[in-house]
Parts: sequence; C-alpha cells; structure tokens
Amino acid sequence: MVQSLNTKVDLTIQATSYLGMANYGKVMVGDQAFEFYNEKNLKDYIQIPWEEVDYVMASVMFKGKWLPRFAIVTKKNGNFTFSTRDNKKTLRAINQYIPSDRLVKSLSFFQVIGRGFKGIFNKLKSAL
Repeated sequence: MVQSLNTKVDLTIQATSYLGMANYGKVMVGDQAFEFYNEKNLKDYIQIPWEEVDYVMASVMFKGKWLPRFAIVTKKNGNFTFSTRDNKKTLRAINQYIPSDRLVKSLSFFQVIGRGFKGIFNKLKSAL
C-alpha cells in the first residue's frame, strides 16, 4: 500500500496523467506534496514534494477561459503533465504552496513556430 506524503489534503479531483500513455486516476493536492494515484493500478502513482517543484506551466487558451492541461516541472526528474476535471480549481490549490511567479503560461503553437524560424534565421545570418 502506498503511503501519502500529505498530512492535510486541500483538493482531491479526477485527473489524467500524460506520462507515457494516458492514465486515469485522482490528483491530491496537500500540504506536503502533489500526488497522482492511478485508479486501476495501485502501484502506479506519482508523488512530487513541493520542495522539488521548480515551476508549473499551464496551457492557456481563449484568453484564460479554458485551461486544457498543466505541467509540473521538477528540479531533478523532468516534466509531469496532467489534466483534471477543473484545472483552474487545481491551479488555485497549487498556488497556495507554489508562489505565483512560479506559475507560468506555456508557449502557444505559433510562438513555438516563430522561435524556430528565428533560430534558423539567426544561424543563417551568423553563417554569412
């Protein structure tokens, strides 16, 4: 049986983890950690202590009216992408433990494409 890191739970909500294949389960936001537990496989879980979280990226669409998913970027272990039933509510609960300057918007599709073209043109310009 998995032991939770939290002593007090602020939010428990249905969620999807996008680590590899999509896994369905529950997200638990508590005073010590962010936790995801798979509903079918009890051995499949993710526990991220708040000290390990570097920042949280949210995918924002339609000027903040829809947040399809968010990613937690850790200091050592990489990115973990999640989506919950109510992502705004989840991010508000996370904001109690992570400062607001660590909650950032992810780049849009066109920003990524634009940066790619800028990089190509800068390489060509420096080669000439």
